[in-house]
Amino acid sequence: MAANDTTEQEALVAQASARHTRIAPMKARRVVDLIRGKDTQTAIATLQFAPQGASEQTLKVLQSAIANLRVKSDELGEPFDERNLVVAAAYVDEGPTMKRFRPRAQGRAGRINKRTSHITIHVTTKPAKAAKGGTR
Repeated sequence: MAANDTTEQEALVAQASARHTRIAPMKARRVVDLIRGKDTQTAIATLQFAPQGASEQTLKVLQSAIANLRVKSDELGEPFDERNLVVAAAYVDEGPTMKRFRPRAQGRAGRINKRTSHITIHVTTKPAKAAKGGTR
């Protein structure tokens, strides 16, 4: 066994995404920015009480990512502790835009864009801290 194997363990990473979510990407990014880099328990509490409409969809994606990591750790036979998880990456990409038209004055048509989003969240375990001390 090498010395690196005992000091650092590779962190598990899992992701979840919701595609074609009917919320504008700019509105969803406001919510996703609140949880990026936080531990999952704080992120869940933040999303549960956030007044924005995108927080419900983002919460579902976060819970799905946690469940995906739980399955992955079970497959590898590693211990799983939900309190030891961090939102490693969270981002919102723009999905397809549905174009609708509304009648306007003098026979014209006004275009309405109904935007969609792809919400993606990556969850990982906190890296185990190396023991202090060592050779000088």
